[in-house]
Formats: sequence, C-alpha cells, structure tokens
Amino acid sequence: MKTYFLLIILIICSSLLQISQADSCSLNLNLTAVQFPFNLSSLHCSIVWNVHDFVLRYAQTSSNLWSFVLSKPDTNSYLGMGFSDDGLMVGSSAIVGWISSDGYANVKQYSLRAQIETQVIPDSGDLNISYSTIISQSTRIYLAFQLVTHRPSSRIIYSIGPVGMLPSSPSYRLMEHRDKISTALNYVTSETSNEDVDGDLRRSHGMLNMVGWGILMIIGGIIGRYFRHWDPIWFYAHIGIQSLGFIIGISGVICGFFLEDLTNARVSIHKGIGIFILVLSCLQVIMAFLVRPDKLSKVRKYWNWYHYSAGKILMAFAIANVFYGLHLGEKESGWSGKYGIVLAILFIISLVLEVKFWKRN
Repeated sequence: MKTYFLLIILIICSSLLQISQADSCSLNLNLTAVQFPFNLSSLHCSIVWNVHDFVLRYAQTSSNLWSFVLSKPDTNSYLGMGFSDDGLMVGSSAIVGWISSDGYANVKQYSLRAQIETQVIPDSGDLNISYSTIISQSTRIYLAFQLVTHRPSSRIIYSIGPVGMLPSSPSYRLMEHRDKISTALNYVTSETSNEDVDGDLRRSHGMLNMVGWGILMIIGGIIGRYFRHWDPIWFYAHIGIQSLGFIIGISGVICGFFLEDLTNARVSIHKGIGIFILVLSCLQVIMAFLVRPDKLSKVRKYWNWYHYSAGKILMAFAIANVFYGLHLGEKESGWSGKYGIVLAILFIISLVLEVKFWKRN
C-alpha cells in the first residue's frame, strides 16, 4: 500500500514539474541566467504557434528599439523568427538561435534569398540587431534580441529545425526546417493569426491539374477506346471531354507558373514533367485537328497507333505528376487518397470495358 502511495506522489510531482517547465502568457518570465538590457516584466505576450509551443514576448523599449523573447521546448533543434514584407519566407530576414552540443549559445541573422540551403546566407539580412542571446532554462530555450526600427514588420515567420541537425562552423549552413508557419501579429492587441499567402493559388494549381490532366483526359481516353460502336456520339464526346481537360489543364499550368514566381519553389522535376505533358498534349491536339488522315487512308492505322500510344503516355505521366505534386504540397496530402480512389474507380470501369471489348471483337 505504501508503494502505491509513493508512486502516486511521484506521478503528481512529475506532472507538477512538467507544468512548471511549460511557458504561457499567464506566467511571469523569470530568466536568471542572463542580465537583459530590457525589463522582462513589461513585455506583451502571445502564443504564436500552438503546434510547437512557441511563445513570443515583445515590447517597444524606445521610439526606435523593440525587444523580443521567443521561447519553445528544447528539442535539440534551432528556432527561427523571420520578418517578411509579403508573408513569404523567400526575401525575408530571420534571426535563428540554437545551443550546440557543447552548450555554446549561437544566434545568427540569415538572409533567405531562395528555398535552397546555399541561398540561406548567414551573417546577412536587413535586420538591425543591437542585442541577441539564447539561453536554456527548465527544458525550454529562450531567444532574446532587440531590433533597431521604428516598427517591425507585422508579418512574421517562425520555423523549427530538424532534431539533432544544428548549424556548425565554419559555414553555419542552415538545414531545411522541419516545420514553419507564416503569421500576422497585431503589436497593439498581441493577437496573432496564421497566413496562407500562396494557399489559394496552390490549391487551384493542384485541383485544376488533377481534374484536367489526371481525370478528364482519362475519361476521354476511355470513351475513345471502348465506345466507338456508338458512332458518331463517341467521337464528339471524346473530343469534347479531351478539349475540356486540355483547357482546364492549361489553366492549372498557368497557375503553376504564377505559384513558382510567388514562392521561388524548387520543383524542377515536377515542372519538367508538367512541361512534357503540356507539349505532348499540344501535339495530340494538333495531330487530331490538322494531321488526322481520312478513315480510308492507308496511313490511318499508323496515325491511330501514334494517337493511342501518345495518349497512354500522357495519362501515365499526368497521374505520376499529380501524385508527385500532392506530395510536394504536403498540406494537401489528404487529396492523394481521394485521387487514388477516383483512379481505382476508373481502373475498374476500364477493366470491365476491356473484357467486353475483347469479347465483342
């Protein structure tokens, strides 16, 4: 009985200890390891990223000086806070802090010029930082710094690095974050809201390409192969659906180019496959409307062979690129399963029609 009683006490003490190690805006900030050049008790507070328990405290210390303290659980990873004019990571400047395995505190400013590690430049950026430090206390790390500015940007980006992969000398190369968020902070009310700057355009790009290249083109191909005995209805249905898929797909490609310009994303493989699909589909349209020989022509069978083979190649690459694009989108990963279900239904329909096709012939 005593053993159980002691076990319960240990569990309660452990829970209380974990609570005491957490950080929230209801708690007074008490950092004793460093003497700060600003008053910690006068800082405004906002929980800016619930998923990773990011808590931001800030205050305007003077007319052109702002003080910040950003904290998160110490998970052996860097934390970053970037200031952006448009809410995008590329083009912003960020202050990044971490504590190395030997306990040494590191704080550096990075200029985020592109979404590749070689274009994330240390000791560079537009932030005028007059003071910075990072400390570890009670299983949390606290990044504190001061900016010389009349008013910092309200669009703030937070990032958290991969576990155990910290920058090191001499290059201080910053490994790609394992998660990030773009937010808008109201410095007066301390309210923070998430921003999805490119979300609508990204979803439009994915949906248009999925429907145009990855669904309608397949349906049009099914009609062209299995419903020729419904002449001439099959022909007009085939041409109409393929034309609609082509137009929708072109719209998705245009959205993709705008999205690339907006985010400077590294998607060369996805882009290359998309351009290949676009070129092949344009050839299909040209061959169908301008080069298609008469039914009684001797070369018609060769044209049919080309048209059918090119169509199958187009659909295969379109399906692969849709899944690859959904993978790159990360947040849209739930659509992979939905698109897979649509493809499974179309495959079953094709299988049934293929059996009937061979029986009929």
